[in-house]
Amino acid sequence: MNVSRILSVLLLWPLAVMADDRASPSPELIARGAYLAKAADCAGCHTAPSNGAPYAGGLEMTSPFGTIVSSNITPDRETGIGTYSYEDFAKALREGVAPGGKGLYPAMPYPAFVKISDDDLRALYAYMMHGVPPVNHRPPETKVPFPFNQRWALPLWRMAFAPKQRFEPHADRDASWNRGAYLVQSLGHCGSCHTPRGIAYQERGYDESSKTFLSGGVNDNWFAPNLRGDSGSGLGRIAQDDIAAFLKTGHGAGMAAFGSMVETIEDSTQYLTDDDLRSIAVYLKTLPATGAADGVFDPSLASPGRLKTRAPDVAPEQGAAVYAGFCAQCHRSDGKGVPNAFPALAGNPSVISEDTTSLIRLLVEGGNSPATIHGPPRQAMPPFAGRLTDVQIAQVLTYVRASWGNDARPVTANDVGSFRATIHK
Repeated sequence: MNVSRILSVLLLWPLAVMADDRASPSPELIARGAYLAKAADCAGCHTAPSNGAPYAGGLEMTSPFGTIVSSNITPDRETGIGTYSYEDFAKALREGVAPGGKGLYPAMPYPAFVKISDDDLRALYAYMMHGVPPVNHRPPETKVPFPFNQRWALPLWRMAFAPKQRFEPHADRDASWNRGAYLVQSLGHCGSCHTPRGIAYQERGYDESSKTFLSGGVNDNWFAPNLRGDSGSGLGRIAQDDIAAFLKTGHGAGMAAFGSMVETIEDSTQYLTDDDLRSIAVYLKTLPATGAADGVFDPSLASPGRLKTRAPDVAPEQGAAVYAGFCAQCHRSDGKGVPNAFPALAGNPSVISEDTTSLIRLLVEGGNSPATIHGPPRQAMPPFAGRLTDVQIAQVLTYVRASWGNDARPVTANDVGSFRATIHK
């Protein structure tokens, strides 16, 4: 081969690689990528509320360092990712670095996405480039206050806190466990919400080797529950089939999804195969309890005359009248709720959790259950911010957390008032 031929090959090689990246993938690969995009809930973060175009960005996400606005990830070449090569795409997802070296804030779950396999990432890229319609839309820029607007510090954050390794199957575990671990830790990025974060906003654990992994965390003024084996606020008393049903329909074991989990189920987990849902449940059920201070559920405490509370100076009966007037119609006088409609409060892990953030928010703002393909109709809970005082909300939550066998710390009027000030309600 002469020199001119060598130079020609070298000059044309980048174009050949780009052409390979842009080549139309098979329908099967695009379909696989679409499934993976559901598993990763890409649309959930990259679609603006109020009928925003899918994947066109614009969702505002609250973080401790300011409001992050999601970007346009449609294949539009001007405002989206249409000019991304596969290598650009992989670097953004796995390392949090966009073309040009722009660092992405860890609201983008690249600490989890680094574990995505090469095959899955190729399929995801194929879908985003060939299965998603381009949308010419430029969302508002993320503007956070100093010093968090100094993106030059992000490489230091990644170096200190972000995992670097792909997911590696455990040889001592079966295929179902490994599939569940992979989905939870990578595409599902469950730790982004359910793992507590440290002072630098890093997740305090990225897999089962950490005792804090998936032990619960506050995000956007919701408490994402403990998914470990604790018998109080965790999954210790919840069967595998009920966990899978919850992810598919938003209901399981008397529980109903609330808060941001509603959107996660509607946009993501309801579309997963039964095998994948079962694998996730298998994996979660192997996570040991944290052993941290927590509420408990003991049905024997529900016997007449055996009402118990962790606050001897707070009589549970103080909230009984509020409960009878505002809650019992749906949740029933015995706290057992209505299956597949209104969640049970007796023994509900979210009710007896040590963290009461979500309980207070639900009373203040109300909420609704998911609307899914295979689940029951959506049900709504009205807001009580204008109907109950802080004292009444505290009394009824204390009553609920100390009745029917529940035994959890009381809620104070100060707890309620402080939270309402935080959310300006």
